[in-house]
Amino acid sequence: MIIRHRPLHPIRSSEITPKSVFDNRRAILRAMGFGGMAMAMAPLLGAGLGNPAQAAWRPETGKALSGTVNPKYTAKALGVEPTAYDLVTTYNNFYELGTGKGDPHENAGFLKPTPWSIKVEGAVEKPGTYDIDDLIKAEDIEDRVYRFRCVEAWSMVIPWLGVPLSKVISRLKPTSKAKYVYFETLFDPNQMPGQNRQVLEWPYKEGLRMDEAMNPLSLLAVGLHGEVLPNQNGAPLRLVVPWKYGFKSIKSIVLIRFTEKQPPTSWNEANGREYGFYSNVNPNVSHPRWSQAAEKVIGQNNLFGLPIKQPTLMFNGYEEEVADLYAGMNLRTFY
Repeated sequence: MIIRHRPLHPIRSSEITPKSVFDNRRAILRAMGFGGMAMAMAPLLGAGLGNPAQAAWRPETGKALSGTVNPKYTAKALGVEPTAYDLVTTYNNFYELGTGKGDPHENAGFLKPTPWSIKVEGAVEKPGTYDIDDLIKAEDIEDRVYRFRCVEAWSMVIPWLGVPLSKVISRLKPTSKAKYVYFETLFDPNQMPGQNRQVLEWPYKEGLRMDEAMNPLSLLAVGLHGEVLPNQNGAPLRLVVPWKYGFKSIKSIVLIRFTEKQPPTSWNEANGREYGFYSNVNPNVSHPRWSQAAEKVIGQNNLFGLPIKQPTLMFNGYEEEVADLYAGMNLRTFY
């Protein structure tokens, strides 16, 4: 099935919040006590999963959220400028909230991310249903700037707040049979009106090989641009795997399952010819309907108001960190 998308969300450059204004706004929030709230609560957290006395890391007032800055993944270290908050939160792929780029923002109010629990099952020593505040620890939250590349040949640079997936997996203690990690999105057409249409087989599902999940780059994101994750970006918990195409970043996660066999994934089931299980960013392998050699940078326009194009980097620029995961594999076959 060919999904037709609306044209690029029509945001004029004059409407984008200047970075200086946005940064000043965050400074004001910090001065009011919101910005450091999550980190201030870190000493109150229990030592283990499922501790009923464990304090929530999500602020009850305001949306500001803090994390420890990872110096390896800052805008300066990457030599990039983050995409404006207004664009990151209004130009999205989240089919559960609609197939148009602006639909997730428009329908975000339907999703209720509090309270939220995640079921853990499969080949793991600590199965169970966890409140998100038991699964995510405030002291583990990091501020990381990652490149984000969509298979539709557009890209952004996003400052995420999240916990390395490896830390969560290690605390859950998968068994030796766990070769893959499988994820599912919430299925609730009342909260996710896009699920009333059979665009995909719901619920949305995704998976990683265990070594991919344990790679230090893999992140469970709970925020972006210094704020709690907006609904339209996958609140309250989403996966971010920066060397893979964006559709691999499953949103609004409610299930994590550890499996011995390769799990099904939504886009691979919908059209395996175009969307492989691995979904690595590879400019040398074209999508059957368009090239992946270049990408439009959302938020960076030329004199004619059109997005600037730039060459696509192998593994989205993270080749040094992840190429060894695929040593000896034919990346045209395992795409």
